[in-house]
Amino acid sequence: MPRAKVKRKSTAIDMTAMCDVAFLLLTFFILSAKPKTQDPITANPPAATSEVKLPETDFAAIIVGQGKVFYSIEGQDLRMEALKSMGEKYGVTFTPEEVVAFSNTESFGVPIKQLKQLLAVPVADRADVQQPGIPVDTTDNNELFHWVKETRKADAALHNVVLTVAIKGDSKEEYPKIADIIKTLQKQEQNKFSLITSLKKEQK
Repeated sequence: MPRAKVKRKSTAIDMTAMCDVAFLLLTFFILSAKPKTQDPITANPPAATSEVKLPETDFAAIIVGQGKVFYSIEGQDLRMEALKSMGEKYGVTFTPEEVVAFSNTESFGVPIKQLKQLLAVPVADRADVQQPGIPVDTTDNNELFHWVKETRKADAALHNVVLTVAIKGDSKEEYPKIADIIKTLQKQEQNKFSLITSLKKEQK
């Protein structure tokens, strides 16, 4: 008796579950990724061969370029507390809406008295605003000193850690401006700080 032949069927793999997993992973990475923000001024830092990753929290940066000084604070809660302390110190009252707007501000470079005007401008349009820089005078008018001091106090109160401070300066910036910033940090016994540089290839 002849053997019955079994009809062969083409092999099919259901990829629905794999597509669901891929889209879930893609959505996770998009939502958790932190976009890179553009610095308010052009600063080409000097090159260095060593590479150390900057912290993403409990961190503040002082950006120097074109003779102006800008200040950047990482962390929305840290920004809000620093702003409230600075407002009390300089007698400037910020509305809850302005505090929220400042919490979404990566960096700024205006005196405290002009900060309300800057916060009234939408974030997308702030690149067109001419910011004069934060006053850094080693005598009477040194708002940068108080910004760093109040940020350090807020970080210690909120997270119980020591704030990491870094300086990002243009390689062509004149030394006296950088020296004033270093004196400002040393005046409040902030003798340990980082210098943000670009990566230079080691010579073979």
